[in-house]
Amino acid sequence: MQCSPPGKDQHSYSVRRLENPPEINAEYGKEIWKNTSLITLDNYMGDRPDHFPVTEVKLRYDKDNIYVIFSVMDRYIRAVAKKTHGKVWEDSCVEFFFSPGTDVERGYFNIETNCKGVFLFAYHQGNGKSGFVSEDDCKRIRISHSLTRDVEEEYAEPENWIVEYSIPVSVLSNYLQVEDPGPGVSWRANFYKCADKTLHPHWLTWAPVDYPRPRFHLPEFFGRLEFK
Repeated sequence: MQCSPPGKDQHSYSVRRLENPPEINAEYGKEIWKNTSLITLDNYMGDRPDHFPVTEVKLRYDKDNIYVIFSVMDRYIRAVAKKTHGKVWEDSCVEFFFSPGTDVERGYFNIETNCKGVFLFAYHQGNGKSGFVSEDDCKRIRISHSLTRDVEEEYAEPENWIVEYSIPVSVLSNYLQVEDPGPGVSWRANFYKCADKTLHPHWLTWAPVDYPRPRFHLPEFFGRLEFK
């Protein structure tokens, strides 16, 4: 495992408010994202991978939604999962784990999305109960992806793929206690890139995870989202 040197606020990200909701269309260059700071996934778990895709993520929010966009400069791209809550982590996949408040012991969510926009969305409560977010609630997630080619067979050539989605805050309170986003509110979170079943597997992270083997379900290592 590799970690960046420790530093105050090193893994803290400011999430700025939007007045008008954006179109969810996987366009990384549109105005909303041009004016948004980015996170890069520079850490990894396990051995340093021979393929280390440049992975960026940006966030914004409004009174109703959290908006997320990932950009990945990738190779060896694969997408086999086709159903919601399928094994997307085995594909070329980006992941957003978050606790909707500062106390990770209350629980957390993980939304994992392959390069074709297929996702799983799960919750983990502090009492040990976990499960998938309901199909009805998943239908409220708006999601778009840029990759149009079929990559059920792994595609080795370089390609930049984008995934963009919005999560309604009202969905979250069906599963966990939520501190609604707003100025002065903090959440805990981490971002990941993986591709478990490709020929070049890797487990990249934003905030470092101090664990001897790849494992993302460790909320004690989450960074911070600071809503502005």
